[in-house]
Amino acid sequence: MDPRELRNAFGGFATGVTVVTCDSDEGQAHGATVNAFTAVSLDPPLAQVTLGRASKACQFLDGQSFAINVLAADQVDVAWHFAGRPAEEAPTWVDGPTAPILAGAATTISCRPWRTYDGGDHLIVIGEVETVELTDKQPLLFFGGEFRYLSPQHDRAPGIHWGGSIDCPTSGWFDSASFSPLAEAAHS
Repeated sequence: MDPRELRNAFGGFATGVTVVTCDSDEGQAHGATVNAFTAVSLDPPLAQVTLGRASKACQFLDGQSFAINVLAADQVDVAWHFAGRPAEEAPTWVDGPTAPILAGAATTISCRPWRTYDGGDHLIVIGEVETVELTDKQPLLFFGGEFRYLSPQHDRAPGIHWGGSIDCPTSGWFDSASFSPLAEAAHS
């Protein structure tokens, strides 16, 4: 597989922009810009980030608490700062419930370590969510190799809210279905 073509394909999926923050072994606040963030589970409450094995944050996260800071639309400079292009004015740190967090984020998800898995040239780090902080700020987005924003007239797709879908995890066919792992289903 051509790595450039694969990168372009992955870049065709719009994501939010996060900075994963934690303490280094010396107790210094550290962060890394990451757009590979996924909600994993509501029960138990789990969230996932993937980090390149060579990143400092990846080295610091081994068994450590961390925070996922979902950046607000006005935080492009913060995204660049933690992506290796330091801003003239450093971002503002705040003490968080599990790890240092960034002031001004749209949402902050504070996690305790849960599991880490091999992800090729990345590590898949799953944290158990301890607390969240929500705001009404618009998120910063990433698509096609560029930072993007929600357009005021296009911030919502027309139609029915997710809750009206039969695939909604809190209603619809999920309520009455029971699932078994594929290995068990193959032997049934």
